[in-house]
Amino acid sequence: MNIIVTNSPEQAFHRAADMIAAEIRASSRPVLGLATGRTMENIYRLLVQQYDAGALDFSGMTSFNLDEYVGLGPTDTNSYRHYMQEHLFAHVNMPLSGIHVPDGTAPDLDAECASYEVAIRASNGIDLQLLGIGETGHIGFNEPPSAFDSQTRVVELDDITRRQNSSMFGNDPERVPSRALTMGVGTILEARHLLLVAVGGGKAAIINEALNGPISENVSATAIRLHDNVTVILDEAAASIYNQAIK
Repeated sequence: MNIIVTNSPEQAFHRAADMIAAEIRASSRPVLGLATGRTMENIYRLLVQQYDAGALDFSGMTSFNLDEYVGLGPTDTNSYRHYMQEHLFAHVNMPLSGIHVPDGTAPDLDAECASYEVAIRASNGIDLQLLGIGETGHIGFNEPPSAFDSQTRVVELDDITRRQNSSMFGNDPERVPSRALTMGVGTILEARHLLLVAVGGGKAAIINEALNGPISENVSATAIRLHDNVTVILDEAAASIYNQAIK
């Protein structure tokens, strides 16, 4: 595992964006797993800047997003499909046919999850999977406990997660959907390279648990330690407890 600690959040965003850009340039048909959240907004901003400068071409790219809320359609402003459109897809030359986000309004959610797995495999798997980490230690929406061999499925969201995500829903956790579709931990671990990015002191305790605590299905982020190609990018605040623990 390669753990990179930067002096500031902006440096962390730049390191992550540069790593993703290198992955896109390395292949004529890159397949990326994408994530959402405030940290990711900054990374996508930097990728769009590289595209605007003529340094990146998204025309051959395929993407698979980690998750989506059940009940929210792609035009709903709180959906992750809409988020991706606002922060990345609308600003680069990525073909619509290459964009994959789970459909939270599918009439048969289990069938939607199964077809998502089929689509990932039909694309020859994910080259690089971008990850954040939630307060429950989840990657994707893999709330505790989540089996390490789990695949794309419907999950119940933890109350902690609903509270954490409530800022997009008028700061009312009750307005946050109670269910979501998410890539499973096993699906995530099948990616060839995992890139986890976290910044800020609010992530310090869960980062330390993910990197130093017992490997457990109760903290799905600990599963990344079972993968042989992982990069973790942190700023000093997010790394603070971890750094103390390893001294």
